[in-house]
Amino acid sequence: MEFAKRMDRFGEGVFSMLAQMKDTKKKAGEPVVDLSIGAPNIPPAPHILKALSEACLAPENYVYAISDQGELLKAVAAWYERRYGVTLDPETEICSLLGSQEGLSHIALTIVDEGDTVLVPDPCYPVFADGPSLAGAKLFYMPQRRERQYLIDLREIPQEVARRAKLMIVSYPNNPTAVLAPDSFYEELIDFARQYGIIVLHDNAYSELVFDQRSCGSFLRFPGAREVGVEFNSLSKTYGLAGARVGFCLGNREVVSRLKTLKSNMDYGMFLPIQKAAAAAISGDQSCVAATRAAYEKRRDLLCDGLSSIGWEVERPQGTMFVWARIPEGFSDSLSFVKELFEKTGVLVTPGSAFGPSGEGHVRMALVQDEEEIRAAVGRIRESGILEKKNA
Repeated sequence: MEFAKRMDRFGEGVFSMLAQMKDTKKKAGEPVVDLSIGAPNIPPAPHILKALSEACLAPENYVYAISDQGELLKAVAAWYERRYGVTLDPETEICSLLGSQEGLSHIALTIVDEGDTVLVPDPCYPVFADGPSLAGAKLFYMPQRRERQYLIDLREIPQEVARRAKLMIVSYPNNPTAVLAPDSFYEELIDFARQYGIIVLHDNAYSELVFDQRSCGSFLRFPGAREVGVEFNSLSKTYGLAGARVGFCLGNREVVSRLKTLKSNMDYGMFLPIQKAAAAAISGDQSCVAATRAAYEKRRDLLCDGLSSIGWEVERPQGTMFVWARIPEGFSDSLSFVKELFEKTGVLVTPGSAFGPSGEGHVRMALVQDEEEIRAAVGRIRESGILEKKNA
């Protein structure tokens, strides 16, 4: 058999390796606290479940959806107007996604050709790079450095690279570094994109998960944003709909139109009951959003303060459902630390190297376990003695 050469760009994902490690330990009857994958364990609010369950009982909802229902598109437009102060045309500036991951995997196919340049953050959520790679793009990594509060420095991008680039992907609140960007960053970003004719994709999946009374808006609220790009948003973490796969591409109508055309050749639309649930989520009682935010903030404090109290200095993140931490002293790389940590404690985290070259020397921990499990994780790390390695 012969296979596509494009698959040579992809190896086994680190999350598959972590899943195998977890499976082996659980089969041996050993306890595991999984902080590796950002799989939310906070379920949807009752009114969302009610809308979904009622729609599932209607036989007429089992036909092909083909396209987004008008009810959903109007609900999304109203949501963006109410929540972000952004006015959108439901018909031309909104497109549903079968989860942000699906959109991130495919949108580069509508923008770049083989060999074109795409600018991606480093470190970054893996599909930011994998989607353009699937389209045959050349990647240029934009470092997010600790000394710059993990903000991309657009001045570091060589002019010859910027001239070649067709697409750039940015995301704040950021996964994995868990920081927000100031307004000045977006103003500079829009000017940069306009100067070089680059399409911007801003992933805004964590705008509701920001802590310490911070607030977060939309990239599209800045003047000129809609002329240079689009924003992705997701209901996975905010409303507990991760498994339902609901996201949206919003903004520039040319980008949205081409993505709709591609999707019309690839899928038959979002299952109608899920469209009903999505509309109920963004249109109904929003107290569930505040409750979810508070739960993640409490978990953040327990994990970060707990680890810091036992000798692993971990900063509290500004937002998202993740903690980005430097590995303790005494370890040469993030993967070896992750393996030793898991072997000694049963606590599973993700090596920073999985998120790009600049991720090395860090780990990402997902706040996806209840408070009791987080306390147990801190206790196991303390009892294991693994942090004493720095003094060995």
